[in-house]
Amino acid sequence: MTNRNETLFAEAKKYIPGGVNSPVRAFGSVGGVPRFIRSAKGACVWDEDDRCYIDYIGSWGPAIVGHAHPEVVKAVAKAAESGLSFGAPTAGEIEIAQEIIKLVPSVEQVRLVSSGTEAMMSAIRLARGFTGRDLIIKFEGCYHGHSDSLLVKAGSGMLTFGTPNSGGVPADFTRHTMVLPYNDCQSLQNAFKQHGDKIACVIVEPFAGNMNLVRPTPEFMQLLRTITAHYGTVLIFDEVMTGFRVALGGAQSLHNITPDLTTMGKVIGGGMPLAAFGGRADIMAKISPLGDVYQAGTLSGNPVAVAAGLKTLELIQKEGFYETLSQRTFELTQGWQKLAEKHGIQMLADSVGGMFGIYFGLHTLPVNYQDMQKVDNDFFKRFFHAMLDAGISLAPSPFEAGFVSAAHDEEYIQTTLERTDRVLQDLAK
Repeated sequence: MTNRNETLFAEAKKYIPGGVNSPVRAFGSVGGVPRFIRSAKGACVWDEDDRCYIDYIGSWGPAIVGHAHPEVVKAVAKAAESGLSFGAPTAGEIEIAQEIIKLVPSVEQVRLVSSGTEAMMSAIRLARGFTGRDLIIKFEGCYHGHSDSLLVKAGSGMLTFGTPNSGGVPADFTRHTMVLPYNDCQSLQNAFKQHGDKIACVIVEPFAGNMNLVRPTPEFMQLLRTITAHYGTVLIFDEVMTGFRVALGGAQSLHNITPDLTTMGKVIGGGMPLAAFGGRADIMAKISPLGDVYQAGTLSGNPVAVAAGLKTLELIQKEGFYETLSQRTFELTQGWQKLAEKHGIQMLADSVGGMFGIYFGLHTLPVNYQDMQKVDNDFFKRFFHAMLDAGISLAPSPFEAGFVSAAHDEEYIQTTLERTDRVLQDLAK
């Protein structure tokens, strides 16, 4: 029988670099052939060989209410009937801005864009324009999109500036970016002691998700707020992943910290290309057409994407939504950890809201990128492919968080755990 996934991958590589339009889809970290998805519904996806998988990728986070939720699809269809794009203001843009501002108190004004990368790039430019400073701080292992100044690896010391970790990025573009260890209060204090009056912004994932799920310590989060406020530096929470994923008010509501700017994406588009950045009104007043910080986008506030986002934001506000989502995610991760113990496999798991991480080979939960470098990649590869063969779709990398949706009911969770039991039993032999 012909494997259509293999056929399509071979064909795609003729016309698309690496055969994919985003690198992690190529299965480079795990090997093998990516699954070409034909359709998705609820908690499941189907590939081109008509194989069904219980999906824990969720389009990398947006599918919080499940794939192709009928109310979201209906809202999209209705919006599409009136036109796909206008390049002009719409009432829907006001509605979704009002909804975001209502749900995220730190956001006083918001600008819609089309991707998380665009949101982060714009927020950094805005922070620099507002402060009149050039330097930015990011943390090792945190990903904030593929704009030039953010594709940076750490220097040789904790207070050296980063160097490009991508071809095509001039060193001059990254010489204003400092890369510090996540959860390291001392290095953050040292950086501000040496460069505080030159730092425009600090960018942080308030729960890291791009080196797998890594929790920040309360001390680290509090220091971020106090030290940036002291030096007049803009604190930017990158909630592209965590926004409306870990809690209705985002990660900032769980930490009880008010950032100056917030970037959002994924969930706010309900699966469509939509993102946003917003925050304090005095900072947002610097963005064009009010201020001199330029930002624009032909498809910003696309009416079809806005319709999907508005309906998704409505659905996640139903009573008990996050309590149920968090409980199901917790049951899944704790179930996995108990199964690993049962079969003598060293694995830890963690979750927050509808977001989770699993870590093979670690004896304590990771707190930074260096910890994540110690995970057992070889075992993860075997586990990933065995789970895929068992009809469970996980992120094809040990450095990516996973996601549970409202469509993952008790039956799906139990089915996943039953299949995992068999997988781990075989891998333990």
